[in-house]
Amino acid sequence: MLLSILKSKIHCARVTEANLHYMGSITIDERLMEAAGLVAGEHVHVVNNNNGSRIETYVITGPAGSGCICLNGAAARLFQPGDEVIIMAYAQMTPEEAQYFKPQVIFPVGEENAI
Repeated sequence: MLLSILKSKIHCARVTEANLHYMGSITIDERLMEAAGLVAGEHVHVVNNNNGSRIETYVITGPAGSGCICLNGAAARLFQPGDEVIIMAYAQMTPEEAQYFKPQVIFPVGEENAI
């Protein structure tokens, strides 16, 4: 049996852009991705703390040091610049692996999502 366990989390980042005319996904600053252990194309859950919206999408790498958190496509209707979000990725592991696993959790600071 495999369990779905929290692997990575960007807690309380600020949305910097919302691009309705892009084909879906979330663009995340490369440095934030590295700090949280996320990779391009990875499946993530995104929660909007301002309005309760929740989506699932995949990660696109944004410019390093930009602080970029950009919701693309239809999600741009649910997430706007300034909204506070939580971005989470999960991994499948055995109960034995899960017992000792520690997720990578980061807490960006300020409107520019500094690490």
